[in-house]
Amino acid sequence: MSDSIIQEVRNIREQHAASMDYDLDRIFADLKARQEKHANEGWGVVPPPSNPPPESNLALQRTRFARR
Repeated sequence: MSDSIIQEVRNIREQHAASMDYDLDRIFADLKARQEKHANEGWGVVPPPSNPPPESNLALQRTRFARR
């Protein structure tokens, strides 16, 4: 699948990770700081769902009906 918007988001994510030397702790801290900054500027931050639906295991579902 080739979508220019998806590719742009992936490029931005890659650039951000590279700027943090791919350190997950630094990436997380930076994203949390940006989120707090935007919240302080009045932007709404949507909280995660309190009761998320269970995740399905698509890999198992695909192989379940595989022919042998």
